[in-house]
Amino acid sequence: MSDTILIADDHPLFRQALALAVQKVMPGATLREAGTLSAAAHAAVEAEDLRLILLDLKMPGAVGYSGIALLHAERPSVPILVVSSADGAGAAEEARAFGAIGFLRKDSDLSAIEAAIRDALGGKASTGAGSGDAQMDTVRRDVADLTPMQLKVLLAVLDGQLNKQIAHSLGITEATVKAHMTAIMRKLDVSNRTQAALVARSLGLDLRH
Repeated sequence: MSDTILIADDHPLFRQALALAVQKVMPGATLREAGTLSAAAHAAVEAEDLRLILLDLKMPGAVGYSGIALLHAERPSVPILVVSSADGAGAAEEARAFGAIGFLRKDSDLSAIEAAIRDALGGKASTGAGSGDAQMDTVRRDVADLTPMQLKVLLAVLDGQLNKQIAHSLGITEATVKAHMTAIMRKLDVSNRTQAALVARSLGLDLRH
């Protein structure tokens, strides 16, 4: 069975460009494409031989860095290379903090994209330190360590949904939602859902890039 590369971007033409870069670096790889975050998460779970995820931050269904956090939670051993139009070194640092192995701007030339894909496949992380705020870096790691369902519950809380609404949208019981919230609050070291939402918001999980 050939290795699989997941390309998650809502622009078909850019997915095509990334596919060409992947084929240059890894001929014969199986390519999976997704145009929404939910489709990307589904594909990530399904692909047993997944070697790399190429991810755009502006995927429909994603807010801020939640796409990285969710896909990292689904497949923690699979490297995620972010290819985004987000500006600044801060975006690259935060992407890495949430589990990305590297960050590349969409206006990079093809050779740079190919080199980044090659590095990511080889397990070579992009250089870059943390934010310089040790407490913030610790909280980012705590968020990155949430399970996929816990992260979905937290994002629903950020969206202002009540437990009943969250249960309905995720297909679980209200008791299960409460159990997940208890676990989330324990991991984030907060005492209520409002504080949990504030922590997530401070990390950029609800910021659009």
